[in-house]
Amino acid sequence: MADTLQQLTGTPVVSGIAYGPAIWPGARPEFAPSSAELPDADRAGEVERFIAAAADVATRLRERASASSGVAAEVLSATAGLAEDRGWLSAARKLITAGTPAADAAVAATQQFADLFTKLGGLMAERVTDLNDVRDRVLAALSGSPEPGVPVPDSPSVLFADDLAPADTAGLDPELVIALVTRLGGPTSHTAIIARQLGIPCIVAVGDLASIEAGTQVLVDGTAGTIVVEPEPESARDAAAKWRVQAELVAGWAGPGRTADGHDVDILANVADGASARAASSKPVAGIGLFRTELAFLDRATAPTVQEQAASYREVFDAFSGHKVVIRTLDAGSDKPMKFVDSPDEANPALGVRGNRIADAQPELRDTQLDAIAAAVADTDADVWVMAPMIATVAEAREFAGLARARGLKAGVMIEVPAAALLAPQVLAEVDFVSIGTNDLTQYTMAADRMSAELAALTDPWQPAVLSLVSMVAAAGRAAGKPVGVCGEAAADPLLACVLVGLGVTSLSSAPVAAAAVGARLGQVTLAQCEAAASAALATSDPAAARAAAGAQV
Repeated sequence: MADTLQQLTGTPVVSGIAYGPAIWPGARPEFAPSSAELPDADRAGEVERFIAAAADVATRLRERASASSGVAAEVLSATAGLAEDRGWLSAARKLITAGTPAADAAVAATQQFADLFTKLGGLMAERVTDLNDVRDRVLAALSGSPEPGVPVPDSPSVLFADDLAPADTAGLDPELVIALVTRLGGPTSHTAIIARQLGIPCIVAVGDLASIEAGTQVLVDGTAGTIVVEPEPESARDAAAKWRVQAELVAGWAGPGRTADGHDVDILANVADGASARAASSKPVAGIGLFRTELAFLDRATAPTVQEQAASYREVFDAFSGHKVVIRTLDAGSDKPMKFVDSPDEANPALGVRGNRIADAQPELRDTQLDAIAAAVADTDADVWVMAPMIATVAEAREFAGLARARGLKAGVMIEVPAAALLAPQVLAEVDFVSIGTNDLTQYTMAADRMSAELAALTDPWQPAVLSLVSMVAAAGRAAGKPVGVCGEAAADPLLACVLVGLGVTSLSSAPVAAAAVGARLGQVTLAQCEAAASAALATSDPAAARAAAGAQV
């Protein structure tokens, strides 16, 4: 290709090469503020019109959630919950009752909460995109316009966007939308996670993306993080075709996870419910490395009972009967508020009362969940392990292990907080295993909001500082003779998977669709090559250099 070709660069998220025309989401509803005040006689009817529009949006989102599974179902349900949020509805209702038209009230109430979420930062700031999406859908419902969203292209295309709401990404057809590129977002955003679930290339945090018009032919390299504008067509088609051939070879991989010289590595799946577990069982995975339990708790006024929880957990255990299933206790709190959890208002929710910390004030939530897990285990022959999120001290690990073992459960903890990584030998002395959550570990290590586009380079899991902490934990696991897994999105990167194995990680868990690519890559290299790649990456000082150094070894 000519050196004069325009090339944009962003943060690579999902590997792959795609070539096709760029498409952009359709314009959101145009809003023209009204200066008219509603007559008193019309206000009650206007309130009813607004409430009906919000309810209609929530219903459609829930219908889409019911037709989806796993992460897609979870994010769609969460977005539907925003359309029914009592605080947002109340703020809009108050404005309408004072004489503001429904559309103006929806915009004003949304801005009020968007400002609040932005100040809170962390994962709450990410919800601004979701909230604005709900606002636009409500505005469309009020005006009788079509619901906004991503257009369905006539031919395979590359979707460009400033950012994508979960409701947009969750319904994409990977046969028609062959790559995702966003101006905003980070390596662990909803867009990135669902791109992995769809198995399509993805690049985020591309600053000058707006300069590319719809219809422009682009070559997207999700491994390098580059977008070439109007490349030489034949070369671009060849590059995409070669990738498809490689992808077809990967698709034929059936396990087990093992390096070329016979070193075993468990390739596992991340799931969120029975439906996603059943879907994962058709993939070449040896079990489940992360069963997120939050879906059972969403959109409820009260916590689910032991019986309700046990029934939902049993669905997942039954889908992997006879196999390893690692279930994580409730990872919620002020950054993912739930109606029945007494979450305080916090200046920085990502550093607040979340995960295992909820049990300090509400121990019955954790106790009930552990009882439900134990009840579900009694009726299955799955090999169930249980772990707690957001563990920061040895005492917390010891307490959780005691509670789990008292119920006959194998006990572990998540390593997401740098303090836990630094004290890995002492933590491992208290538990049976650990699992490294690279998404949060990267965020906390680099002091960078993982949802910030401006900081996407810092929240790249290839950061050598993050790899150094992973290396420390893996070394502690080897010394203790205990398993050390990785269940963050880093485990979905085939090259990074080689580095993680070289560091001493014993299992890799990610979106099920990533399993074959990871397993196939590991099957082509030896353990010695993985160790050389790990050493090379650790010796660098930035993510790009780490990728290049590791790639030269494997």
